[in-house]
Amino acid sequence: MDHQANATRSSRLLDAEHSGLLIVDVQQRLLPLVRGHERVQRNIQRLLAAAELLSVDVVVTEQYPERLGGTVPELGTLPRPALPKRAFSAAACEGVGQAFREAQLRQIVVVGIETHVCVLQTALDLLAAGWDVFVVVDAVSARGELDHDVALDRLRDEGVSLTTTESCLFEWTTTSTHEHFKAISALVKGG
Repeated sequence: MDHQANATRSSRLLDAEHSGLLIVDVQQRLLPLVRGHERVQRNIQRLLAAAELLSVDVVVTEQYPERLGGTVPELGTLPRPALPKRAFSAAACEGVGQAFREAQLRQIVVVGIETHVCVLQTALDLLAAGWDVFVVVDAVSARGELDHDVALDRLRDEGVSLTTTESCLFEWTTTSTHEHFKAISALVKGG
C-alpha cells in the first residue's frame, strides 16, 4: 500500500498528515515524581523525533511553570515555545486548540503527565471538541499505579483510543516503502 491517501485505510488509524502531538506538562519538578519516568521521557523523545521527520505539528504545555519548572531539557529544542497553563486540561489553553485548528488536524496524540489529572482532562475535552484523540500509554504516567490504571480504563471507556509509541510510529509511516521508514525503524530499535 502506498503511503499516499488510500480510500481503504481506516480512519481509526493515525495519519501523520492529519495528526498533532500534544505534550502535556513534562516538567522538571513533575517528571521525576511519576512511575517509569525514564521510559516516559524516552518515548516522548522518540515521538518528537518522528514528528519532526514526518512534519507532525507539536504543541507543548506547562502547568504553572513558575512553580513546577519548565519542560525537561532532555526533550531538546521544542518546535515552538511551551504554552503555560493553570487549568488541568490543556484543551482549556487557547493556544492548543488554535494551533491544531489552524493546521486543520483531526487527530490529536496526547502524551505527558499525570495520566489521571491533566492527561485525562485534556483528552476528554479534546474528544468533546470533536477531535479523534489517541493517548500513548507508554508515554504517560502518574505517581500512583491505581490512578494511572483507572485513568486509562476511563479514557478507553469514554472513546479515547489507547496506543503505544511503536504503534504510533508505524501508523504514521503506514508502509515500509515510506521515505522515512528506515529512520522510524531506527527510533523503534533504539527505544
